[in-house]
Amino acid sequence: MGKAGKAGGMKSAVTICLVPEAKQGPFVFHEGLEGGCLAAAELGFDGVEIFPESAEAFPSEAIDRLLADCSLSLAAVGTGGGWIKHKLHLCHADPAIRQRARDFIAKLIDVAGERGAPVIVGSMQGTLAGNVSREMALDWLAESLALLGQRACRHGQVILYEPLNRYETNLFNQQAAAAAFCDIRGLDHVRLLCDLFHMNIEEAHVSQALVAVGSRIGHVHWADSNRCAVGLGHTDTRPVIAALRSIGYEGFLSAEVFPLPNGIQAAHKSIESLRECAGF
Repeated sequence: MGKAGKAGGMKSAVTICLVPEAKQGPFVFHEGLEGGCLAAAELGFDGVEIFPESAEAFPSEAIDRLLADCSLSLAAVGTGGGWIKHKLHLCHADPAIRQRARDFIAKLIDVAGERGAPVIVGSMQGTLAGNVSREMALDWLAESLALLGQRACRHGQVILYEPLNRYETNLFNQQAAAAAFCDIRGLDHVRLLCDLFHMNIEEAHVSQALVAVGSRIGHVHWADSNRCAVGLGHTDTRPVIAALRSIGYEGFLSAEVFPLPNGIQAAHKSIESLRECAGF
């Protein structure tokens, strides 16, 4: 099957997880890089979003070969392995752990940037806890995102910062608040990753929230209300696509969903929904 057609400049992607500890996570393919890339190409996706264990474990040679052989782009690289495997995050009370978290992300910025892709800061943003005040946590977060953003900029890339739902962080849960934070702190090399699953929990109107942050959007996770493939929950994606078109969004719509009933079927349902809803 050939590639999916473009929808006003937007592109399709699907997630591949290479972290064994994230086996239960919301990623479409968990059974290896090669199988995931071959399936993505066969189904017609434009790119893959990869969730590696670390920069040191990043299978650079295999990824480069598979991307070329399958005519795929690297849409983004996740950094959450630093949290899952080592409990590192950017708002930890211990400055040594904050530094380790920055170093972990910085190394992934380099391997992703060499392949024309940004990194995602989601779970590794952390959460404020204990004696850490909100002011302190946001100062540390801004400092880290500024430094990491500068590093990404050297590769011609940005940092993708993902507001998570209230059950996963108490930093930023809504797009507008995250965008305002980036504006106030002068985080010019940071863009938002707007995840439809998190937005369904936190936003009163998903499409309006997307329009409100406009040019700050750098990436979109294409997921239904139950974190399954779009079409298996109750999200109406028609106004979402209309909103993205209205702001001229030309980035990826990446399926970060549970592999239900299995990875292949979740991927097939995802690309089918993109064709139906977005005209891919």
